[in-house]
Amino acid sequence: MTYNAGGYGPAGPPPPGYPAPGYPGYPPAGYGAPPQYWQPPGYAPGYGAPGYPPQFGLPPVIKPGVVPLRPLTLSDIFNGAVAYIRTNPKATLGLTAIVVIASQIVALLLSLWPFAFTGQVASTLDGDEASTEVLVSWMASSLATAITTGLSTTLLSGLLTVVIGRSVFGADITIGEAWRRLRPRLWALIGFTVLKTLALIVWFGVVLLIVVLAVAVIDGPAAFLIAAPLVLASILAAVWVSVMLTFAPAVIVLERRDIVTSVKRSFALIKSDFWRVFGIWLLAAIVAQFIAGAVSIPFSIGGQAVLTASATTTAAMISMVLFSVGGAVGQIITGPFSAGVTVLQYTDRRIRAEAFDLVLQTGAAAGPQAPADSTDDLWLTGPR
Repeated sequence: MTYNAGGYGPAGPPPPGYPAPGYPGYPPAGYGAPPQYWQPPGYAPGYGAPGYPPQFGLPPVIKPGVVPLRPLTLSDIFNGAVAYIRTNPKATLGLTAIVVIASQIVALLLSLWPFAFTGQVASTLDGDEASTEVLVSWMASSLATAITTGLSTTLLSGLLTVVIGRSVFGADITIGEAWRRLRPRLWALIGFTVLKTLALIVWFGVVLLIVVLAVAVIDGPAAFLIAAPLVLASILAAVWVSVMLTFAPAVIVLERRDIVTSVKRSFALIKSDFWRVFGIWLLAAIVAQFIAGAVSIPFSIGGQAVLTASATTTAAMISMVLFSVGGAVGQIITGPFSAGVTVLQYTDRRIRAEAFDLVLQTGAAAGPQAPADSTDDLWLTGPR
């Protein structure tokens, strides 16, 4: 046995003509350098780019109109309520302006009538006691104004419901077409509004009667202990019922159902998600009131300034006109937004409860050029 210099063991066999497992090979003798293959920049020679696993995930969300056809978030609802105004201003702001201005003119004339035609505005403003004639006229005009405002609000909400229902599919609609769509459902919508108003009046009337009787029969703190919880409970009950009936107008217009069925349908859609519906409804109401109040501030200041400067019949009429203009501007801006939030909440509840997004996607597949009847009829699907 022979040893290498330095006392190491015998030399091993000559290297084989192929590489050991796991190591790169050597170019064969007599051949040039191996061909250079392209590799992405940024990696060292001999190392390729790292591999990526196949990409899996949900398909892209379909959004043919103002909202995506999936369960809606709060931002989806609010953005959609603004987007349908921006995409179709003639049928939203224009329609709202027509209805609001007409109703405000009628309400203003009814409000001015008791004072302007009795000639007692100046004396009333000076602190004198109003006559019986003025009080009766004022009560009659207030009732007529409330009826006019209620009818105009009902008409406007119905028309805007038709507009937002079409905007979900990305299609526009004219004011005339919206009216033709609403007209067969208008009386049902008015009937629902009247019944709801009468029910609230009767409810609070009964509560007021009980409170008056309690105060008359029971003296001292005991009457307060009975009346205060009763009044609070009645207010909470009225709010709960109002929220549970939120979707009834949309059901009447879009699903073309009768009043009783629409009320039951609204309860069925909201009862399992009351707090979410209530929260969005309350937030939208706060936003709308804040905006309406902000835009009406200049008109309110002007009206108060006119009254302060001169306590005359003419000054009172001018101030009432300014107040009415401020109220009209606020309604024109916030009316479409509030109606849009309500209908989109209704759409969201149907998507979550009935997988209604799959139904809407069939209409979206045809695009905005689809026949109006085919897309409007999609709202009719659902439990009967």
